Amino acid sequence: MPKGNPAAAPEAPLDCPLCPRLFDFRTANAKTHPDWFNAPVPSFGDTSGRLMIVGLAPGLQGANRTGRPFTGDYAGDLLYSTLAKFGFSNDRFKARPDDGLKLTDALISNAVRCVPPENKPTGAEIVTCRQFLITRIARMPNLKVMVALGRIAHDSAVRALGAKPSTAVFGHARRYVLTGPNGPVTLHDSYHCSRYNTNTGRLTEEMFHNVFAAVRADLDADSR
Repeated sequence: MPKGNPAAAPEAPLDCPLCPRLFDFRTANAKTHPDWFNAPVPSFGDTSGRLMIVGLAPGLQGANRTGRPFTGDYAGDLLYSTLAKFGFSNDRFKARPDDGLKLTDALISNAVRCVPPENKPTGAEIVTCRQFLITRIARMPNLKVMVALGRIAHDSAVRALGAKPSTAVFGHARRYVLTGPNGPVTLHDSYHCSRYNTNTGRLTEEMFHNVFAAVRADLDADSR
């Protein structure tokens, strides 16, 4: 396992200054939209769960606005409906943080906790923020399965688990068994459930559902 930062918490502080460019971008957004969350978005869900989903970063008008991962933009519509279909939520998603949605046996996080300009974090920002992902993984004692949404999330998850991306190359519907701090972790890959990917046909609802069907099968096998 990577050493990470022994003082790192599983979530970034709301006034996190570690990435100057992201800090400045958040500050500028706060002046323009003072009613938005405009802070590092914390993970959402069941910390005792067996499943962790890792996205890229908060969307400007999605999680950066609402303060909850994948809430407020199209990506959340597909993700949360899929989680409900496979029994990971109470199906109360209404795209706002007070909708009563609860996750069961699952948690959603991001490789980068702050919204980046043009949705493109730099390599240094990804590395800096990985300390929180490392600690979040370590603080999930029952973690068995992870889903990485996109290559950046995949690479960060692989490195957070102490492996090299060259030994576990991203590809939609690929599956790897890696070593986590609390035992083996099966990593499933998916293209990100962004509107761009679904509009272009790179990712269909069926493709996305198939990934989570494989996740459910892994977890059901773990229960036996």
